[in-house]
Amino acid sequence: MTGLFDTHVNLHAEQFAEDLPNVLARARDAGVTRFVSICDRLDRYPAVRAIADSNPDIWCSVGVHPHYAKDFWSLQAETLVREAGEAKVVGIGETGLDQHYGFSELPLQERCFIEHIQAARETGLPLIVHTREADDLTGDILEREYARGAFGILMHCYTGGERLARQAIDLDATFSVSGILSFKAADEVRRVMSLVPLDRIILETDCPYLAPVPHRGRRNEPAYVADVCRAFARTRDLSFDEAAALTTRNALRLFGRVS
Repeated sequence: MTGLFDTHVNLHAEQFAEDLPNVLARARDAGVTRFVSICDRLDRYPAVRAIADSNPDIWCSVGVHPHYAKDFWSLQAETLVREAGEAKVVGIGETGLDQHYGFSELPLQERCFIEHIQAARETGLPLIVHTREADDLTGDILEREYARGAFGILMHCYTGGERLARQAIDLDATFSVSGILSFKAADEVRRVMSLVPLDRIILETDCPYLAPVPHRGRRNEPAYVADVCRAFARTRDLSFDEAAALTTRNALRLFGRVS
């Protein structure tokens, strides 16, 4: 069986504080051979990096989630570029716009987002984009900034609409699918993702959140990326092995530093 690649894990989360070695062992037993551990705040980056440095099959990102833009209002691209010089850092983010909770004011989110874009442009690392209830503005910023200089784009855990999806496709973006794809009520997500070319789709769990069927209501774990793979395979009429091979190949192309 082709090794699975969980491209978005939050291993530094408190939900894993007591049993992370066991969590990783279960994932490896389930066929997961690579992980990208995501940074959500710069003050948590040392913990994220430590996990990556301690495990040869884990890499990481550096960035500030839009929820925390208010806490890092003075962030400069050069800070992200400097940290991205480390070989274990393979992505910039996650970053973007989130108008669902409003934890940070939108102008601060926009400013932070643009600094991340500049860092992605300078480093050549993919920009890991979080967008929620902000399709139009996200699409407008991506198009405007891409016209100023190309950069790699990953639409993380994509649940947005068709218009933004088509905009991102035109910008050569990659899309990651999560356990949401397995949810009974996610017909619109499945429909929009059916528009994305097969060579632009990768897998993620976003653990400890968004556990897929049949694990809903539990803490999500990277082992469950196998269930995400099954859900994706069903939507595109692929075998499990075909879906695993395809998505891992796509992820390795996107995250060029991952071996």
